[in-house]
Amino acid sequence: MLKEFKAFVMRGNMVDLAVGVIIGGAFGALVTSLVNDIFMPIIGWLIGDTDFSNLYVLLTKLPFTAATEAGEVVVNAKPGTLAEAQAYGMATLNYGNFITGIINFLLMALVVFLMVKVINKARNIGKKEEAPAAPTTKVCPYCQSEININATKCPHCTSDVE
Repeated sequence: MLKEFKAFVMRGNMVDLAVGVIIGGAFGALVTSLVNDIFMPIIGWLIGDTDFSNLYVLLTKLPFTAATEAGEVVVNAKPGTLAEAQAYGMATLNYGNFITGIINFLLMALVVFLMVKVINKARNIGKKEEAPAAPTTKVCPYCQSEININATKCPHCTSDVE
């Protein structure tokens, strides 16, 4: 059983898959940083200095009594940031993080698409396109049937063909 497991793990596909997962994880972290640190601040600035990480809907009814280290605190107004709401233990719907996730996914999909396109193009460099095969049939001018290209008489209408 140990030999079978070793053979399974050392197969070329398995090693390629492991390398792909490791590179994919690192690439995912890179794209996440690109989205969170570059694109989201620009998008937030374009729509009016919005921090997407603080876009949320408060699901907890106010006033809300929160237990903190300093004792109980009564919250009468919506907290200013998501971190505040979570610190109080309030239920929130974090749609800003979801928007960031969608943008992250779309950028990742775009980059993967472009990479596959480049790889496919690189694979086809140097390959000659195959010439179309020579025709093996022709059409009888009398009955319009398809016949062998070397035929001198149509097998369907028995006419002489050139």
